[in-house]
Amino acid sequence: MTAKIDWYNEFVDLNYTPAKDDLICLYYFEPAKGITEKEAIGRIASESSAGTWTTLHDLPARVEKIKARAFELNGKYVKIAYPIDLWEPGNAPQLLSGIAGNIFGMKALRNLRLIDASFPRQYIKSFKGPGQGIEGIRSLLKIKERPITGAVPKPKIGFSAAEHADVAYETWMGGFDLVKDDENLTSTSFNRFEDRIARMAKLRDKAEKETGEQKDALLNITGETKEMIRKAKLLHDSGWRFAMIDVVTCGTASVQTMRDECGDLGLAIHAHRAMHAAFDRNPRHGLSMYFLAKLMRLIGVDEIHSGTAIGKLVGSKKEVTQIARVLRDYKIKDGDMLSQDWGSIKPALPVSSGGLHPGLIPSVMSILGNDCTLLVSGGIHGHPKGTRSGAKAVMQAIEASMDGIDLNEFAIKNKELKQALGKWEYYRPK
Repeated sequence: MTAKIDWYNEFVDLNYTPAKDDLICLYYFEPAKGITEKEAIGRIASESSAGTWTTLHDLPARVEKIKARAFELNGKYVKIAYPIDLWEPGNAPQLLSGIAGNIFGMKALRNLRLIDASFPRQYIKSFKGPGQGIEGIRSLLKIKERPITGAVPKPKIGFSAAEHADVAYETWMGGFDLVKDDENLTSTSFNRFEDRIARMAKLRDKAEKETGEQKDALLNITGETKEMIRKAKLLHDSGWRFAMIDVVTCGTASVQTMRDECGDLGLAIHAHRAMHAAFDRNPRHGLSMYFLAKLMRLIGVDEIHSGTAIGKLVGSKKEVTQIARVLRDYKIKDGDMLSQDWGSIKPALPVSSGGLHPGLIPSVMSILGNDCTLLVSGGIHGHPKGTRSGAKAVMQAIEASMDGIDLNEFAIKNKELKQALGKWEYYRPK
């Protein structure tokens, strides 16, 4: 009699009813040739929890209680329940090592995609969530209703610190709230971080005095964690109230550390999603941007890039809307995504960026509403009359959109908007 080799099927129970404190994941999967659907989902549940490739001589009785269970199969979609005892409270890296770890390298799966995870209340309580959130950001900038506005000096890297600060001043004087570093600008030989923040602080103060408005910046501290802590303190000491982090390249552990550090300093975290498409662009494999945004809200960013649906970057209208909802809502009901009760975790602000200009503002606002940050960079710096006029054109487009006025009509009495429409009209970058 041949001994039983594997026990993957023991991780499949289509009659299982998830416990209240189970963490639920939704996956899309494609079995490799010769592997049945049951075998495939058993391997996902096993490898992401307490299983291994073969039966064992000794097995603690505890395993039966803590093992994951594939409990709902719908075509190529499966839901898997993970008992709460599998997870260390407040440890996002450990979570990813489980639900997004070895399972992506298994030969039994041709493709696998983590679409969503529903966090139970007990697990959520071990995370802090955003320190400022939407209300906090609006309070910092003294903006009650309209979208927050910001721009990256373009080209994204190449300016000296002095040149960068000059572009920032023109951006603020055009009515924008924020000036943002781009993802690959930290501290370079021609634009040192310390020099940049000092020069920008002087011009920020000047712009605030001249406009009577709050001005700030999203300055990129991405780097080794101790260096990020040092730079965050420099930002605070220079009067800045935001810090920007490339959250995917830095990883969840450093983001959690910086949530604590920035929280102590009163800094809001702007999360750039650079490198996200390496994981989420293939719709049949990897992680969804929806899940990534959800995880970042859990561990404490205050705003994160969510896509535009109409700009130069990948992301459908449906996806962008879903991401905005999971960032802003307190409760998500069952639908295409899993249900989620955020409890006391604050809402985070979705950020629209990538190929925007004044002519696209009404479309973006129709998708995201007013609770968002609009980053319009090339779309102001490429204005026929320069950065300041470009920023004014965007502010005019926002005003028109909030008042329900067609842009062409509004442009009759607003020359900056008219000039912008004369160049770009309603062009959508490819």
